[in-house]
Amino acid sequence: MDELAKILRKKRLQQGAITFDRAEVKFILDENSEPTGVYFKEAKEANKLIEEFMLLANRKVAEFVGRKNGVPTKNTFIYRVHDEPNVDKLAALQTIVSKFGYTNKIDTTTKESTAATLNKLLSDVHGKGEANMIETLAVRTMSKAVYTTDNIGHYGLAFDYYSHFTSPIRRYPDVMTHRLLQHYLAGGKSPKAEGYEEKCKHSSEREQLATSAERDSIKYMQVKYMEKHMDQEFKGVISGVTEWGIYVEIIENGCEGMCRIREITDDFYIFDEKQYALVGQSSNNLYQLGDQVLIKVKHTDLERKHLDFTLLEKINK
Repeated sequence: MDELAKILRKKRLQQGAITFDRAEVKFILDENSEPTGVYFKEAKEANKLIEEFMLLANRKVAEFVGRKNGVPTKNTFIYRVHDEPNVDKLAALQTIVSKFGYTNKIDTTTKESTAATLNKLLSDVHGKGEANMIETLAVRTMSKAVYTTDNIGHYGLAFDYYSHFTSPIRRYPDVMTHRLLQHYLAGGKSPKAEGYEEKCKHSSEREQLATSAERDSIKYMQVKYMEKHMDQEFKGVISGVTEWGIYVEIIENGCEGMCRIREITDDFYIFDEKQYALVGQSSNNLYQLGDQVLIKVKHTDLERKHLDFTLLEKINK
């Protein structure tokens, strides 16, 4: 099965699938559910094996209902679709990554060339200090996957037909898929799409809410964890630059906080949008995306899920 999963994965990537192997932030909790440690969970070969056969089941069920003898049917079904990425966002990503020395062009000529050059970039940054930031920016160039009865295919997986038929969790769209599949297996005619489209829209909205809640819960636990590390020094990577300061992501635990521009006192700094940097007016000193810095935890705000850092110095690589 592992051999077959690797063949399936290789074939998907050759056909233009994009792979985001991002590490998940997880917490070690004590008996009172207080965070005592942070670690990164990466997908192992066993996870990838399960993923490939799950994708295969989802694709085959969608093809069974949505296509007959190579021709699309008019059967109402629940598809999981993913539109092409935003070209302007890809151009902005290209500008940012070139500052880190990644000069290979993101080729948007075809779906396949876009996917191939994006995968090359993600492979090149893997394991580097700026990897998490660049992967996050790459994810933001992508459209959001949604549920719909109107099949446009799944760009990120490079599938013409895709549904959510099975997964380790049981979602409502999976249940709708099961019911429709059973209906067609029993020889039933296609029901009207309108009611299902409404349920698809509702499911997509609830999914986005759940994703947002999950993101907030991670941020909450990160702030809670950092409460115990006030005034400690950490190495971090500049993950965002704005006119009011820089965002720094701590390398060892992925916690992100802000160093405010008014508190960087060694010079008068101005935000340079083109360079994604703060520029010192006297010294020409730069703080830009991807720079490594040393910070100290200054303030934690659990209610706002916010961390404030004091910038100590830039680390020269």
